[in-house]
Amino acid sequence: MIMADHYTYRVTWSAEDEEFVGLCTEFPSLSWLALTHDEAFAGIRELVADCVADMEANGETPPEPMADRAYSGRFVVRLPPETHRALAMKAAEEGVSLNRLISARLATDL
Repeated sequence: MIMADHYTYRVTWSAEDEEFVGLCTEFPSLSWLALTHDEAFAGIRELVADCVADMEANGETPPEPMADRAYSGRFVVRLPPETHRALAMKAAEEGVSLNRLISARLATDL
């Protein structure tokens, strides 16, 4: 049984709708509009809980919450050889490994 409160939620302002929008990362097609941040958060959580309950009642498997997934800390990225060379040179100039350079750059974009 999936716990709906383990999912990844966020609330943002929609200038177009002039309302807050509640979103769930694991259910990108769902959203909830409300006049307040708290109402949007409560609305999307309730909507997701209802969706999970419906899926389970119909024998479907809801998506696994991102918070409950195991991550290895490793992934492969393909890039052009010129970019690989430039990054390797930058890492050498900074006296760090290529992995350390890229990890640091990715972390600053979060």
